Amino acid sequence: MEDDDFNSRVLRQIQRLQNTSLGQIEMEVAQKRVDWVKAHYPSLEGGPAISPRRAFEMLFFEYMGLGEADLSVGWETEDEIVWLSRNPCPTQEACQELGLDTRKVCRRAYEKSTQAFLSELDPQLRFLRSYAEIRPYAGHCRERIERVDFAGMMELAVQEAIASRLEGNKGYGAVVALGRKVVGKAHDTAATEKDPSLHAEVNAIRQAVHRLGEANLSGAVLFSTCEPCPMCSSLAVWANVTGIVYGASIEETARLGKARIQVSAREIVRRSPVMVEVTGGVLHDRCLALYE
Repeated sequence: MEDDDFNSRVLRQIQRLQNTSLGQIEMEVAQKRVDWVKAHYPSLEGGPAISPRRAFEMLFFEYMGLGEADLSVGWETEDEIVWLSRNPCPTQEACQELGLDTRKVCRRAYEKSTQAFLSELDPQLRFLRSYAEIRPYAGHCRERIERVDFAGMMELAVQEAIASRLEGNKGYGAVVALGRKVVGKAHDTAATEKDPSLHAEVNAIRQAVHRLGEANLSGAVLFSTCEPCPMCSSLAVWANVTGIVYGASIEETARLGKARIQVSAREIVRRSPVMVEVTGGVLHDRCLALYE
């Protein structure tokens, strides 16, 4: 009976992959997971912080219905849990049947939708998967959840903004982080390099893609002292970051007399072809003080 049920799930997944775009699957799965969290844990806000271990249990044991034997935990601290998934996987079987690459399918359809589940619990919990260790190219899928200190990352961006001013630039700072690993850290250099495209976010994203050796920054978060302008928000979309986190908003800095194109990062993302989470107000007062 269990085999029949699994085979049915594989057939449904084959049909889904044949008839639905990966982007649409991503949005549908993300919404389903967010709805589940809201229905089962309606009073999370204001409660105690959820650990990576607890988030792992909620996602895999409570929501997905998997057992401990399916997931071998290899490393665990208060801020991180790493495991190897070996559960029977309908997506893997469907991809093999259709000749699709799980590295592409799972990254496009199921990475950000998993993050959506975690972000509903706590946006600082970040989901990361190794695409060098994913079935059927390995005997398991290596995945992890890390707690990322948003305020700590933003403080790094603030220090970049201070360095920008000292150099004669406009005082913006940005960081790109993949989990707790900083892969890009920069400030605006448009004034000193006489290139209007060289905003802090542009410089940080360029660092990140060069360091990682690929243009797809799925899984990464862009931190910026000020809400990214439409150019930088669009670049974040094309780089496919998972999240944008900023301190002061475009509207606030415009009221302080800064020249801004008043289109929000959320509006750019809303009109884009990919999912990108947008979170504002991190180290808000410290960031806003940079522009007063």
